[in-house]
Amino acid sequence: MLKILLPTLMLIPATWLSHHKWVWHTITLNSLLIAAISLIWLKNSWDTGWSYLSPFMGTDPLSSPLLVLSCWLLPLMVIASQNHMLSEPLSRQRLYITLMVCLQAFLILAFGATEVIMFYVMFEATLIPTLFLITRWGNQAERLNAGTYFLFYTLAGSLPLLVALLLLQNSTGTLSMLTLHYTQAPAYATYADNLWWAACLLAFLVKMPLYGAHLWLPKAHVEAPVAGSMVLAAILLKLGGYGMMRVLVILDPLTKELGYPFIILALWGVVMTGSICLRQTDLKSLIAYSSVSHMGLVVGGILIQTPWGFTGALVLMIAHGLTSSALFCLANTNYERTHSRTMLLARGLKMALPLMATWWFIASLANLALPPLPNLMAEITLITGLFNWSWWTLALTGSGTLITAAYSLYMFLMTQQGPLPPHIIALPPSFSREHLLMALHLLPLLALILNPSLIWGWLG
Repeated sequence: MLKILLPTLMLIPATWLSHHKWVWHTITLNSLLIAAISLIWLKNSWDTGWSYLSPFMGTDPLSSPLLVLSCWLLPLMVIASQNHMLSEPLSRQRLYITLMVCLQAFLILAFGATEVIMFYVMFEATLIPTLFLITRWGNQAERLNAGTYFLFYTLAGSLPLLVALLLLQNSTGTLSMLTLHYTQAPAYATYADNLWWAACLLAFLVKMPLYGAHLWLPKAHVEAPVAGSMVLAAILLKLGGYGMMRVLVILDPLTKELGYPFIILALWGVVMTGSICLRQTDLKSLIAYSSVSHMGLVVGGILIQTPWGFTGALVLMIAHGLTSSALFCLANTNYERTHSRTMLLARGLKMALPLMATWWFIASLANLALPPLPNLMAEITLITGLFNWSWWTLALTGSGTLITAAYSLYMFLMTQQGPLPPHIIALPPSFSREHLLMALHLLPLLALILNPSLIWGWLG
C-alpha cells in the first residue's frame, strides 16, 4: 500500500517545487505512473481474500477495483483541468492540484482501511478538499449554496453512523473488517436496534445518494469545476456503496425486514430521476441526475444481499465511474467552447467537432448500457438478482432501463445532431489533450469487456 500512498503524497512537494512551465506536465506524468503501478492491486490472491496486508491497510476483491479507479482518475482530473485553470495565478493552480492530490490520498486510505473507524474518518476527510474545489473554483455564484448543501447533507447523515460504530465497538470489542463477520451478531430485541440499523446505513445512503436524499448532488455537480464533477461522480458516490457492502455483514438479521422501504425508494428513484433527465435543459444537470438513477440500482442490488446483487453493484460502480466521468469531461469541452450548458443553445456540434462526436457516441452508448460493455453486464446481473428476490421489481427496473436509453439518446441528439446555431462561430478545434483524456476514460471500459472478472468482487 505504501508503494502507492507515498508517491501520491510526494506529488504535493513536486507541485510546489516544480518550475512554473512544467507543473502540469510533471504532475500528469507522475500521477499516470502511479496509476499504472496501482494496477498490481488487481492481481491478488482471490482465494484467501485479503492481500497487501499491513496493520491498518489491505486490499481484497471488493476494494482493489475501487482503489485502482481512484488512482486512475487523478491524472485524468489533472489533464481535464488544464485549460480551465490557465487564467488563474500560478499559486492557485498549485493549490488546486494539491487539493486533488490530498483527495486521492484520503480515498486510498478510505478504500484500503481494514478498521471501520479509520474508514469513517477518511470518508469524512474527503469532504474537505471537495468542498474547497466546489466553493472556490465553481463556475457560478450558486457554488456557495451548493457547497453548503453538500457539507450539511453528508454531515447530517454521517454523525449517527459514528454513534452507531462506537456502540458496536463497545459491544463486540473490535471494529476490524478482518474479524467483524466472525463476531456474535447483536441480539435485536428493541426498537432502538432498528434505529441503530438505520444509523449504520444512513450516511452511505445519503452519499450514494438514495432518491429522497439526493438534492445535494445535482447542485454540487452543476456548480463544481470539471475535476470536482469527475471525482464526485466517479469515486465519491462509490464510497457510499463500498461502505454499505462492508457494514451489511454485521447488520445481517435485520436487513431482511428493514431493507424493504429503502429498496422500494431506490428503485422508484431509478424511474423518477430518469424521468427528470428527460426534461432537463442543463447538460451537466442531466448527467448528474443520471448518476442518481444508476446508483438507485446499486442500492437495490446491495440491500438484497445476494452474490449476484453484490457483483452487479460493484461492476456498475466501476463502469459508471468511468462513463459518467467521461460524460462530464465531454460536457466541459462543450462548455469551454460555447460558454453555455443549455442544450438548446449549443447543439449540432457534430458539424464543428466531428471527432468529439465519436467520443460522445461511445460515452452515450456506455451510459445506456449497450452490449457488450460492462455497464450491460452489471445491469443485467442486478435486474436478474432483483427479479429473483421479487418479480414485481421488473416493472420498475424495466421501465428505468427504457427511460435510461431514452435520455441517453436525447442527450446525444440534442448536443450533436441538427444544424449548427448561427451564434456559434469560430469554435476552437478539439485538442489532442482532450482526445487523450477521452481515450483514457473509454479504452479501460472497452478493455474490461475482455476480462470483467477483474472487477466482479467476491463472486469468484
